[in-house]
Amino acid sequence: MNSTVISGWLSALKIYSHPRVLGMLSLGFSAGLPLLLILGTLSFWLREAGIDRTTIGHLSWIGLAYSVKWLWSPLVDRLSLPLLTRLLGRRRAWLLLSQTVIALALVGMANTDPLVNLTHMVYFALAVAFASATQDIALDAYRIEAVALELQGAMAATYQAGYRIAMIMASAGVLWIAAAVDPSATTYEHSPWRFAYLIMAATMSVGIITTLIIREPDVPYSKLISENEKYAQRIISTWHLNARLTGILVWLYGALIAPFRDFIVRHGKQALLILSLIALYRISDVVMGVMSNPFYVDMGYSKDEVATVSKVYGVLMTIVGAAIGGILTLKIGIMRTLFLGAVLSAATNLLFVWLAGRGHDVSGLIFTISADNLSAGIASCAFIAYLSGLTNSAYSATQYALFSSVMLLLPKFIAGFSGQFVDTYGYETFFIGTAILGLPVLVLVWLAGQAKFAAPEKEKSDAKPYS
Repeated sequence: MNSTVISGWLSALKIYSHPRVLGMLSLGFSAGLPLLLILGTLSFWLREAGIDRTTIGHLSWIGLAYSVKWLWSPLVDRLSLPLLTRLLGRRRAWLLLSQTVIALALVGMANTDPLVNLTHMVYFALAVAFASATQDIALDAYRIEAVALELQGAMAATYQAGYRIAMIMASAGVLWIAAAVDPSATTYEHSPWRFAYLIMAATMSVGIITTLIIREPDVPYSKLISENEKYAQRIISTWHLNARLTGILVWLYGALIAPFRDFIVRHGKQALLILSLIALYRISDVVMGVMSNPFYVDMGYSKDEVATVSKVYGVLMTIVGAAIGGILTLKIGIMRTLFLGAVLSAATNLLFVWLAGRGHDVSGLIFTISADNLSAGIASCAFIAYLSGLTNSAYSATQYALFSSVMLLLPKFIAGFSGQFVDTYGYETFFIGTAILGLPVLVLVWLAGQAKFAAPEKEKSDAKPYS
């Protein structure tokens, strides 16, 4: 490799020194902490408590809250919160509210023994899920609005780094804490899990403090929003309603209809292909992920082994993959990186077939987790950059929420049946099936690349309204 090439790659690394890019580390941490506490880590807790795998699989549907967040994303995009919005701005106000609810709901989970009252555990986990999804809406909008499109890959990488560091806390951290205070390694006790989840609730203070420190993005009120509301005003005024009802309908049009119509108008027939790619891109990883922790338990891995290999070393490999993905999106483009990520994500699922045949093998676990998480980091970074490029800055929160909701809806629904599938056909067949699920994604990425909408520029704020 000659000096010019080396110099080019070293220059590309400088994007990670941008202040806004660096700031995404702590914000990504705030976003990543709740997820595993209601999914992966919770499934480990439930399995240790003796909850059956079919029930654990069904409870993964709690994660569907992330898939339907587009339903209330217009409120986060447009609705002001009393006092908080005036003091903090619209993005920070919603961030602070959601982070506070997450912390309180985690305290509720900590004080609930699923073996005694599984229903209450579900309620608290749902509260965490909906508040976390709301935090994601506001945070994704902040990330998109904070920097220009060319820095979105780097923003995605540092966001992923913070996110994955939080996942270490929410997975390995919980397992280590629970193991350290567990009076018995052979029988289930609620108290270790209670202590660990209370620590996680306190850790949400990282997000709360960060929200209070950061500055609101300097995004002026979009002329496109104003023009579209004037367009709606002209139409609705012909219905001869009273002024109050007319105002409500105009607001609802701008908040609920205009963002989705904007996406359809800008992309036309290609919109269906885009949504199909978004809906399927992460299906291989998401479906497999629900059964990964029960798999570790059934293969005889201890809490400490899972914490060290899967939840720390594996997450660090994801951060490395995200960093590589950020540079690749800058050097070879988003679509090529998307394709590479899709190939690696599907292929590395087959390593779990090999691991299942070896039983309790820590060396095999290290190798499998390394390859799987490295590929996941590359794929996630490219995918986040791709979704960010699809949004119109006038409707960033609502549109990104739509994209990320579509991304999880089908995979999460299918994942709910993963426990039944494993009970019927076994882990090996399940892992092969998840790899096969990733094959249609390769076709969709190729078609998307051919259609040349890999990372379309965001619409300018003074774009013409729909008239």
